[in-house]
Amino acid sequence: MMESYREEIIPENWYNVVPDLPEPLPPPKSESEDRSSIEFLNRILPAEVLRQEFTFSRYEKIPEEVREMYRIVGRPTPLIRASLLEKKLNYSGKIYLKYEGATVTGSHKINTALPQAFYASREGVDEVVTETGAGQWGTATALAAAMNGISSKVFMVRVSYDQKPLRKTVMNIYGSSVVPSPSMETEFGRKILDHSMDHPGSLGIAISEAVEYALTNNKRYLLGSVMNSVLTHQSVIGQETIRQIEIEGIEPDVLIGCVGGGSNFGGFVFPFLKRFRNVEMIASTASEVPKFSKGSYKYDFIDTAGILPRIRMYSLGSDFVPSGIYAGGLRYHGAAPSLSLLVKKGRIKSEEVSEPEVKDALRFFAAATGIVAAPESGHAIATALRYVKGNLHEKRNIIINVSGHGNFDLSIFNR
Repeated sequence: MMESYREEIIPENWYNVVPDLPEPLPPPKSESEDRSSIEFLNRILPAEVLRQEFTFSRYEKIPEEVREMYRIVGRPTPLIRASLLEKKLNYSGKIYLKYEGATVTGSHKINTALPQAFYASREGVDEVVTETGAGQWGTATALAAAMNGISSKVFMVRVSYDQKPLRKTVMNIYGSSVVPSPSMETEFGRKILDHSMDHPGSLGIAISEAVEYALTNNKRYLLGSVMNSVLTHQSVIGQETIRQIEIEGIEPDVLIGCVGGGSNFGGFVFPFLKRFRNVEMIASTASEVPKFSKGSYKYDFIDTAGILPRIRMYSLGSDFVPSGIYAGGLRYHGAAPSLSLLVKKGRIKSEEVSEPEVKDALRFFAAATGIVAAPESGHAIATALRYVKGNLHEKRNIIINVSGHGNFDLSIFNR
């Protein structure tokens, strides 16, 4: 019974939103006249990931080996009716949680780490490298590499490296080498440290270090967020949710998720776009990183050093250094091009939440659901609580994407 349910829920294909966007997505731009963006990315990305990055195909077949790994790590993740939360809020509608914290690594990140590591291993790669902010992506990369028989190296933003030592421990258990960024292992890291030995780091800097390391050592770089291929892999979240609400017999009215680079949010809401045209979609960001309200929709670098191509997105600038808020996964300076375009067109709304409001929301949510959610997910939860309080008598079905658990983030409550 359980296996047949899982087979029914886990999709057979990933969904690529690009063919269904309201206008063509602006292509990446390379700064060098001597190379194209694709030629450069071909040096660091697994070939199949690069192909998926630029495809116009609406669906991509999920390899059966990857579907099996999805089963192993906990897919499908549960859709939970938060009935006690409804009662505590005196809400007339229904609230559901798509709980990505139920995966073995505790977040949605494993959804793209597994296929990327799988493709890298199929190409004979012996080591993959990446960056991580809060540590969720690094953890997913470490496990995905181990499951596919290759080694991994993770450049972790220094402020999170210091704040969250247990994340590093888990990555080490999976066999990964973890380095605080900025580091002395790359030319760009040394340049940053020459100016400031206690620099807190940023995702933009960590990406630059990971890419430089991959280029210098002929390794393959795994993408954690922002790029189309990543959001395509993450579409398992939304596709599972659609099938689960069909079984539940409900129609969605409101979808809410948090946004760092946009991978969990895009993976959650994009599969709903064509089928549920009237559903309200709200992207929750950190007020300390106000990319949609204070950023510009422009071509900007993915990383701080400007090694990777520029993409058109909402951005605060690739040299933006955020405050050390505990939601490390939301500190990124930009947002995925596809998500940015849909925000610009008004199809997706955005809201901002501060860390104090997130902490209050996490406490309230935990007492009503038993789930200690990640600080990143706490932004989506806080936004959902705001929405409910403003619409108490509306019988709307709200689905919150709880992108991960916060079991390694408990010291946020000591700040």
